[in-house]
Amino acid sequence: MLGIASTELAWAYILSILAAIFCVIYGAVKWNDAGPYTEELQALDEWAPEQKD
Repeated sequence: MLGIASTELAWAYILSILAAIFCVIYGAVKWNDAGPYTEELQALDEWAPEQKD
């Protein structure tokens, strides 16, 4: 198969290519996702001016 000597080696190549494709797709989907820390950071921004007074 494609000049690869063993099936295990072929699976390693195939799975690594699939993992790279998955990572690219996942990154494109989550590109502008703010995540769970956005609300926490907004709360800190509101809290900080109160401490200056």
